[in-house]
Amino acid sequence: MRGLILLIYILFGTDQMFAQSIVSGKIRDNRGKSVPGASISIRDSYDGATSDSSGKFRFSTGEKGEKMLVITSIGYNPLEKSITLSDNQIDLDLQLRESPNELKAVVVTAGSFEASDSKRTTVLNSIDIVTTASANADVTGAIRTLPGTQQVGEKEGLFIRGGSGEEARVFIDGTLVNNFFYSSVPDIAQRGRFSPFLFKGTIFSSGGYSALYGQALSGALILETIDLPERSSANLGLSTVGLSAGYQELNKKKSSSWGVNYSYNNLLPYFALVKQRVDYFKVPVYHYADANFRVKTSKTGMLKFYATFQANQLGLRSADIDSALLKNAFSLRNHNIYGNLSWKERLGKHWKLYAGGSYSNNHDQLGNELQNQEDQAVVINYLPYSAKNYKGDISASLAQVKTVMERNLGGISAIRFGGEYLYFQDDIKFDDTTSKHVILNDHFKAAFAEADIYITNNIAAKFGTRLEHSSLINKTNIVPRISLAYKLGEKGQVSMAYGIFYQKPERNQLAITRQLNYTKATHFIANYQKLSATKTFRLEAFYKKYEDLVKVSPTLNNSGYGYAKGIELFWRDKKTFKGVDYWISYSFLDTKRDYLNYPYSLQPNFAANHTASLVLKKFVTKWKTQFNGSYSFATGRPYYDFRYNNSENKFDITDQGKTISYNNLSLSVNYLPSVGKINPKRFTVWVFSVTNVLNQKQIFSYNYSYNGAYKKAVVPPANQFFFIGCFISFGVDRSDDIINNNL
Repeated sequence: MRGLILLIYILFGTDQMFAQSIVSGKIRDNRGKSVPGASISIRDSYDGATSDSSGKFRFSTGEKGEKMLVITSIGYNPLEKSITLSDNQIDLDLQLRESPNELKAVVVTAGSFEASDSKRTTVLNSIDIVTTASANADVTGAIRTLPGTQQVGEKEGLFIRGGSGEEARVFIDGTLVNNFFYSSVPDIAQRGRFSPFLFKGTIFSSGGYSALYGQALSGALILETIDLPERSSANLGLSTVGLSAGYQELNKKKSSSWGVNYSYNNLLPYFALVKQRVDYFKVPVYHYADANFRVKTSKTGMLKFYATFQANQLGLRSADIDSALLKNAFSLRNHNIYGNLSWKERLGKHWKLYAGGSYSNNHDQLGNELQNQEDQAVVINYLPYSAKNYKGDISASLAQVKTVMERNLGGISAIRFGGEYLYFQDDIKFDDTTSKHVILNDHFKAAFAEADIYITNNIAAKFGTRLEHSSLINKTNIVPRISLAYKLGEKGQVSMAYGIFYQKPERNQLAITRQLNYTKATHFIANYQKLSATKTFRLEAFYKKYEDLVKVSPTLNNSGYGYAKGIELFWRDKKTFKGVDYWISYSFLDTKRDYLNYPYSLQPNFAANHTASLVLKKFVTKWKTQFNGSYSFATGRPYYDFRYNNSENKFDITDQGKTISYNNLSLSVNYLPSVGKINPKRFTVWVFSVTNVLNQKQIFSYNYSYNGAYKKAVVPPANQFFFIGCFISFGVDRSDDIINNNL
């Protein structure tokens, strides 16, 4: 009998002891798609399962009572769900939300092209810049092949979406660069001062840029210098315009480096071979020297210092527009120093610190002398000739410090805030018919905050604001900036941006009066972009409203206004044609503004309605040669002759028209004899390039005589520019960079 009782206990009692609950269900993401491979478990137990390819799961458990079910999957936020187990079966329908991450998340792109090594939206890198045929290794030269920019040949600067060259700014390692371009020469655009190989990342914003930056109505070019070099190296260069040499030392621990570079350019031999339209009585001579050091301050910190000293001089003589017997002899002597110190560090798990400062001084000694046919000075004491003898001694200094703190908000969402202080000093001495000496001091302060919010991988928003005060004009402004992005499928996305941007009046205007306000532009941008590793398609529409632009009549005031609107297209393809990398850009621009001495709202003389560029590159491994071509086109730009009407106390237009269309086909060939060699001791690049291969006529604008009876076309100093150079690096082989860039 006792045996029978024991058997009954075994058969029924143990079944009761080990009674199982069944947990089953399906896991989907927030778009309703199945999530395979998710881990489902009961907290503090070993019971659980993994979802199958259809997102379904099922397991049994002996746990009882209230329990917490934990679901995890890579790429999704963890999910916890309370369940009650009592020998029953539970069927669950669970949803996981995607966890935003840098590789999958949508990127806010409205208004901005990013070309950073760490970003997926790479458009142009340093190799792209130096191998763009029309760029002549000038950063802004390559940027001008992107949509939104104008082909302006008579004045330096980036002319973006209906904005003048003064309305775009350049920033290096977060701080403003006061004189990015070489000093102005009448009717000849000057190139940028800095080498493209100095920078590892480029962000070109044609509008709607970050609240961390200010004082640019139209756009911003944001450059980030390289960190530590790959290895110690030396380089030598010899070309038709000069020579260069440099050295970089990386310590054995690869924790610090230092380097120096020097270049000397003298255009005398080149001008002897290639005739120029203007008479250079002082051939342009350029000295450039830089020094740098970089130190790893921790596993996540980097301290960088970069300084340059540059000196150049030139003198050019051209026929006077008011007399066939006279000439104008313009001369310029320039010294420029620039220093930049920056420090980035991660502070704990959630914080990052950026601190930077820079100092620059640009000193121009310039003048113009009226001369006779024997190149002797002439003084005529009546207009217009009395104003043609002048001298200027102009010094511009900028010292600034900037601090940005960043707090991670979970995932890749973050908030940044900080402030900056800029001290501008302009010392202007000018002698023509009278002597003038003006010193402008401006203590400019700004505070800013900006948040990147990633709701999912598909939806992101950037909210920012910026508060600024200028002591010179004693005005304060505060602006909002908002950008949104939504992902369409795996590669496509749409973005929108809105923002208000302020900028101080120009130095020459403030020298006359400080009773001026900020100029203002409001940007609206909508953008679609489809991006893969080998192809980029981008379509963008924009509208800008200008307010408070400076007018010069009847006195300097802020009554100017205007607008700009347009559509832009960019297509880059590294795949369709084997070994060929090409991009196409097109911009349509409709803009008018009433500013300066414009009698009413007009299309500005630096804005063409249609611009387009085609850039093509192909590396032929068998020949160890890269072939580069670029073609740029722009429809004609308007030109005007404004005359002051004394009887009506306003400006009138006495003549106007449009220039001929701009065309420029440029070619370059890079021969790399070191390609294919195993562990070469040196890496050599031979470069040959020529601009305007077809020798097409280019007219940028027209100058008018004093009485308006005669106008003269503004044309380049020479139709074409030829360059031959040999550059040798000892220690760094850039073959892979160049080849991979074209595959």
